Amino acid sequence: MPPIQVVTVVGARPQLVKAAAVCGALRRRCQEVLVHTGQHYDPELSEVFFRELGLPPVDHWLGVGSGTHAEQTARILVRLEPLLSRLRPRWVVLYGDTNSTLAAALTAAKLALPVAHVEAGLRCYDQREPEEVNRVLTDHVSALLLCPTPHAVENLRREGITRGVHLTGDVMKDVLELQMPRARARFQEQWSRELEPGGFGLVTLHRAGNTDEPARLEAVVSALEGLVEPVVFPVHPRTRAALERHGWWERLRRVATLRCTPPLGYLDFLGLLASARWVATDSGGVQKEAYLLGVPCVTLRDRTEWVETVEGGGNRLLGDRVRDLPLAIREVRRSCAPADQYGDGRAGERVAEILAT
Repeated sequence: MPPIQVVTVVGARPQLVKAAAVCGALRRRCQEVLVHTGQHYDPELSEVFFRELGLPPVDHWLGVGSGTHAEQTARILVRLEPLLSRLRPRWVVLYGDTNSTLAAALTAAKLALPVAHVEAGLRCYDQREPEEVNRVLTDHVSALLLCPTPHAVENLRREGITRGVHLTGDVMKDVLELQMPRARARFQEQWSRELEPGGFGLVTLHRAGNTDEPARLEAVVSALEGLVEPVVFPVHPRTRAALERHGWWERLRRVATLRCTPPLGYLDFLGLLASARWVATDSGGVQKEAYLLGVPCVTLRDRTEWVETVEGGGNRLLGDRVRDLPLAIREVRRSCAPADQYGDGRAGERVAEILAT
């Protein structure tokens, strides 16, 4: 058996989408071992993505489950270290900015194994966001920094990181372009009888800054109660737990125009997003996908790492003015995203080539 060149570590649903753009191209060139930390263990946040995106089976499941940031990070460190010590890959490949990303980066760095960070260089410059801490620390222990945009390259340069930096384009754009025909067909199959294209809104909410602060979460609930058009709200497990804890879950379910659903698979969600009139979200990936699809976006955060979406006019940051959501939805306009804003749709091939050579 040839030596293992790459160990890829994933743990959350956005990382699975990103890995789907790279794994196939990578395995045509070298041997890859896929490790899932189990950070997202709900089938609706993990298994469905493997089925829909054709990801290879997981080789090692760490089963870390839920917990605080410290608990998750610590469990991954303890469970991943003996595995990486035994495999000793040429590269440890990581995606994005989750606790799994940071924990795997620290584990590899302590073992003197080189880290390749896909989606390197993103910054929102708000270290109150755990994701910002994760991405900054990961970048600073990485040997290969695979950047989706020129902004990301420039962010790294300002921090003194110039070696090992590559502008690859955005791997999520690859997946979006490949899967759009299936996603549109899924909308027709699943939603077209009850939702008119361009006649509904879409909401996602999962970040700690929104779910763990009662005043802010209650403001989101009030804003959703004020919307008069149909709205689909796929509810993240953490968000639902917070709503139930404060007694607001049943309050939301009484809103006649609001349809609360369990988390959706990639194709279901992408089909809804492409057909929505607007989306309100705190997800970085959803902001970017909305921008690429020309869907007006309102972001329930103070800052964003995807600055191109704001500069292009299709994304409005709402910050502390969450109760102004109905007004912001009326004011935000469709973006005019340059066709090559996030690369040429071949970022996954480019990442695989760099790793293999």
